[in-house]
Amino acid sequence: LLEGVTFQNSPAWCLHPLMCEDLTVRNVYVKNPWYAQNGDGIDVESCKNVLIEGSTFDVGDDGICIKCGRDEAGRKRAMPTENVIVRNNTVYSAHGGFVIGSEMSGGARNLYVDNNTFIGTDIGLRFKTTRGRGGIVENIYINNTYMKDIIGEAILFDMYYAARDPVPLAGEKREPPKVEAKPVTEETPQFRNFYIKNVVVHGAEKAIFVRG
Repeated sequence: LLEGVTFQNSPAWCLHPLMCEDLTVRNVYVKNPWYAQNGDGIDVESCKNVLIEGSTFDVGDDGICIKCGRDEAGRKRAMPTENVIVRNNTVYSAHGGFVIGSEMSGGARNLYVDNNTFIGTDIGLRFKTTRGRGGIVENIYINNTYMKDIIGEAILFDMYYAARDPVPLAGEKREPPKVEAKPVTEETPQFRNFYIKNVVVHGAEKAIFVRG
């Protein structure tokens, strides 16, 4: 149990529960500078039976993030992040409000995300992975999400994540990733069975962007 405490100014990921069971994170406050590289709020990795509620994140990278190992090492560990409830949280400055990936090679399933607010994040709901990761992300239920002043996309699915900031800097030019047809192997990541409803967005550059 983590309850009623403040964490701030971490040099990288702030909270990183790894291979935990029966974890509750309640009414915590996580604050990192907006420029903190990889300054994620919380990264739940290879955990089971998790509740994150009533908490506030104002950070330099992803706010609330689900992970499960990287590439072959994550697949070999084979401990999916599963049975997670994320509810009644607020995320301010962050690359993404609620995020899955990109290190999700061991898989993630049975995630329930309800009644969360994102204000001023780069992206609201951010789902990212890339070739080489492998892993299956499935049974994701998201309901009652309120967003305001989203800088980029309200909802983003990107299977060609390139480990760059989600919003280009002023004057920065980016080429889209090169899309090549390759055989499906264990290194091919999969997203399936996502259910997203009751999303309200006041201000975003794009509503939904999907790159499969």
